[in-house]
Amino acid sequence: MADRNVQVLLANRPEGWVTESDFKIVENDIPKPKPGEILIQNHWLSLDPYMRGRMSAGKSYAAATEIGDVMTGGTVGKVISSQNPKFNEGDIVVGSTGWQLYATSAGDGIAKVDPNAVPLSAYLGVCGMPGATAWIGLLEHCTPKTGETVLVSAATGAVGSVVGQLAKMQGCRAVGIAGGPKKCEYAVKQLGFDACVDYKAGNLYEDLKAACPDGVDCLFENVGGEVMDTSLAVLNPFSRVALCGLISGYNATEAYGMKMIRSILVNRVNVRGFIVFDRIDLYQKAVGQLVRWVAAGKIRYHETVAEGIRTAPKAFIGMLKGENLGKQVVKLT
Repeated sequence: MADRNVQVLLANRPEGWVTESDFKIVENDIPKPKPGEILIQNHWLSLDPYMRGRMSAGKSYAAATEIGDVMTGGTVGKVISSQNPKFNEGDIVVGSTGWQLYATSAGDGIAKVDPNAVPLSAYLGVCGMPGATAWIGLLEHCTPKTGETVLVSAATGAVGSVVGQLAKMQGCRAVGIAGGPKKCEYAVKQLGFDACVDYKAGNLYEDLKAACPDGVDCLFENVGGEVMDTSLAVLNPFSRVALCGLISGYNATEAYGMKMIRSILVNRVNVRGFIVFDRIDLYQKAVGQLVRWVAAGKIRYHETVAEGIRTAPKAFIGMLKGENLGKQVVKLT
């Protein structure tokens, strides 16, 4: 157990690409829980694309992180002191306590998890918010039918890797888009995608046509920009788009101009932007099912692990650049 708390703060609002100078690492005393609070020692930290949006001041679905505040982020850890009757010392909990080794909480948004069901870090990825995002986005918004083709961008990321496997469970043809031959090989050989297109190869439209000879019935979009634009060109009439993320534009200083938007009109495409917590009523159902599937070996996952809280800024930037495979996490203890 560390004798000091270490926190990563937002130091600047980045313009364009995030740099390590946009963060500030500080040490301070371990906080003491007040009446009604718990003290959590965080074991794992989640790094996710949405955090880039929280670093900016523009209008969004969630409030921006203020300069000088601890960076927002999901964590899993152990309750080491409790003045809250709902929690006991030793409880393993998941919540959004931020980029820090220790945190106090009144218990709002903190949930107990079973440390014996799946590895603790999985509660931040395949059995956490990214997995639930995949479950809700695909099953509730794309509503795939047996025999349909599901196209997934960022197919080897934390969300996309789950989407592809869920699509196969629904009896669909799963086609991924990823960056580089190694990621595509992983998507097909390890995750079970029927095909994967390397967008870096320079022939995205032709390769998508070859991988999706019957067109695309459901597009699960995580990337945006040119990747999404090209994907629109292979959509079938009355297809569905679950618009989950636009990571290609999170660090851009100018918006990408869509060229194939006419496809949405002529193919009568249903495009649905969504945030996972809009369906909080389904969140626990999704997580519970994912935990059972992971425990049974029905869903595979991979993690890219950074060691230590001080590596979080570099690992976060690498994730935004697509350097990770699967879920990016930071091991804190």
